[in-house]
Amino acid sequence: MGVNPIPTYLLPDSAQVIDGDVLVGGVSLIGLASSYGTPLFVYDEQTLDERCRATAESFDPGVAFASKSFLCGAMVKLALRHGLCIDVATEGELDIVLRAGGEPSSIVMHGNNKSVRELSRCIELHVHRVVVDSFDEISKIAALLSEGGTVDCLIRVTPGIEAHTHEFVRTGQEDSKFGFSISSGEARKAVELLRDIPGVTLHGVHAHIGSQIFDTVGFEEEIAVLVTFTKNDSFAEICIGGGLGVAYVEGEVSPKISEWGRMIRESALRLGLDPKTRITAEPGRAIVAQAGITLYEVGSIKELEMRTYVAVDGGMSDNPRPVLYGSEYEAFDVARPLAERDRAVRIVGKHCESGDVLVDQAWLPSETGVGDIIATPVTGAYGYSMASNYNRVPRPAVVFVKDGKECLVLRRETLDDLARLEVE
Repeated sequence: MGVNPIPTYLLPDSAQVIDGDVLVGGVSLIGLASSYGTPLFVYDEQTLDERCRATAESFDPGVAFASKSFLCGAMVKLALRHGLCIDVATEGELDIVLRAGGEPSSIVMHGNNKSVRELSRCIELHVHRVVVDSFDEISKIAALLSEGGTVDCLIRVTPGIEAHTHEFVRTGQEDSKFGFSISSGEARKAVELLRDIPGVTLHGVHAHIGSQIFDTVGFEEEIAVLVTFTKNDSFAEICIGGGLGVAYVEGEVSPKISEWGRMIRESALRLGLDPKTRITAEPGRAIVAQAGITLYEVGSIKELEMRTYVAVDGGMSDNPRPVLYGSEYEAFDVARPLAERDRAVRIVGKHCESGDVLVDQAWLPSETGVGDIIATPVTGAYGYSMASNYNRVPRPAVVFVKDGKECLVLRRETLDDLARLEVE
C-alpha cells in the first residue's frame, strides 16, 4: 500500500483504467454507480469464465465450485456452463442451485451438522456426492436407507495439517469441528461403517486444510496424507477441498489455479497414486474473489489529530471479513484511478459499531471528497454471501458485466423486503 495508483493486477481481468473512470467488462463503474446506486457489487464475467475454465481443466470431472463464497442463480448457471459441480452446505444453498436449473447430479452436499431433512432430500434427489462428516451422520444415513434407496458418498477426513492462515479458517488440524481424524483411527472406523450400510457407495475421501493459503507446502502435505491413507482402498476419487489464496493487497502474489492443480497432480503421482484415481477440488475464493469489486459513495470525512476517517454508505453488513479476520483491502477513487494515493485514511462504514472498519489504513488521492465514488477491489468472495441486515440496512445489488453490457442479477433489497417477515 502507498502513494502509487491502484495496482491493476488486483482488478478484474477486463478492467481498463482511464483518466476519470475505470471500465470493467467494457462498462463504466461511474455509470454503474449512477444507474444502480451504492453500495454495489460488480462482477466481471470474463474473470469468472477464465477461473471456471482453469478449474475444469486443472482437475478431473467432479471438481466443484464452492458456492459459499458467492451464490446466486447467475453464478450457478455460469459455473455449470463450464462443467463444474456446485458444492453446497445447507438446504438453502441446495435450493437455489435447483431453482437455477442445476441437476442433482451436479451437486455436492457438505456440512458438519446435516439435518435429517437435508440428508433425506439429498437421497431423494440422488445428488452427485454427500460428504459424510460425523458418526451421527452415518447413523442418520443408515436409518434413512433402511427401507431402500442409495447414496453416493465421500468421507471427510482430518489430515492433521495446520495451514499457514488465520486460525478461524484453518480446518485441517486435529482440533476441528470438521471430519474424521486419521491419526486417531476414527477415519478408518468411519470408512468401514459406511461400507457396511446397504445402499451406500463410498467413492473416496475429502479433506480441506483451510482458506486463503499461499504456501503450497500445506497442499503437498495434505495429498501425501490422503494418498497414504487410501493406498489399500481402491477408491475412485480424492478431493483436496479448496483454500487457494488470492492477492488482496499490493505486494501479495498467489498461485494460479492451473499451477495449484498441476502441483497436486504431480505430487499425487510421485507418491504412487493410481493415475486412474480422479483428483477433484472445491475452489471458491480463487474463482470469484478477483472478479468482484464493490462501489461505495463517500458520505463524510472526519479529520482528527491522529487520523482521517472516510465514511461510506456500506460497511460490515456487506463485507464482514475485516471485522471477522482482520482482512486487508486496497481502495481507490474511481474518478481518479491514475492519481497518486497520497492521503492515508481509515475507511469505515455507517453501522453503530466502532469496529465497523472496511480498510484500516487505506490510501486515497487528497482530492477525494464527499459524494465521490470509491472502490474496494477483490471483494467477489465472502462479501455478498456473508452480508447481513445489521441496523436494518438492505443488502446491495449485484451486477454482472461483459462485452460492454451490464446485467442486474440480484436487485437491491428494499425496506419492504426487510419487513416481510413481520407477523403483525
